[in-house]
Amino acid sequence: MALFDFFLLEAIINGILFGGVLALLALGLNLVFGVVDVIWIAYAELVMSGMYIIYTLHITWGWPLLLAAPMAIVGVGLMGLVVHRLIIAPILDTPPINQLLATGGLLFFLQNFATLIFGADFRNIGLSLPILQIFELYISFSRLLSFGAAVLGMIGLYLFLSRTYIGTAIRAVAQDREIMSLMGVNTKKVYLITSALAGAMAGLAAILLVLQQDVHPFIGFSFGPITFMICVMGGLGNLIGGFFAAFIISQIISIGSFYGSTELSYVIAFVLFIIVMFIRPQGIFKRNT
Repeated sequence: MALFDFFLLEAIINGILFGGVLALLALGLNLVFGVVDVIWIAYAELVMSGMYIIYTLHITWGWPLLLAAPMAIVGVGLMGLVVHRLIIAPILDTPPINQLLATGGLLFFLQNFATLIFGADFRNIGLSLPILQIFELYISFSRLLSFGAAVLGMIGLYLFLSRTYIGTAIRAVAQDREIMSLMGVNTKKVYLITSALAGAMAGLAAILLVLQQDVHPFIGFSFGPITFMICVMGGLGNLIGGFFAAFIISQIISIGSFYGSTELSYVIAFVLFIIVMFIRPQGIFKRNT
């Protein structure tokens, strides 16, 4: 195999590793879309909040990273619960524009609150992980670790939704909330648990991202829009669709960056998204959690 082919293979592998994190983000956001049926555009800012939780606990307060990381999952999970109780629940039956404005306001509030507390500086947890070399391939250990954790998180979510009573209720409400209400299911409780679960997944994503990137108040702009695009492209509320769309987009970005530039690869990804929306406005898969 020529050296050029090794570089291309390296780009493909990096795309797969990047796709695992994007898939985790899309699954969390799709839970909110599929079950609660609300436009929650501040999801990336919950991830940003989780990254700051880890930074504060580990760097400022000196907690071990292995202890600070789980606290991000718990903390952002609680944030998801509070956001649902204070912001989402009162607007569930309102027009989508009201939901958009309310969650958009939350987005700017979290960004400006983080700027007020931490400033606009880029911060990192100071963890340097090695680069693995396999023949002529160079693979980031942090990306490999993040991919493994993302896969475990997705498997855990699948088992929770398919093997537990609450998970079954979540899937049932996603398929037909009116009938489940008539059958005595407490849909408000299901919505609350779903928002907390989506928040916990945002906390897990924060752990994976803080290993690879600096944290700053506007980091949500770097992955928030593309996560939303993946959810729409895969089919809003469809967990399987979001999963496949995440890996399609990650490969386009990775291979496009190899042949051209990162900016060009994102342009290509958005062009593909527009084409898919013209052909299948409902997304690659129909809505079905």
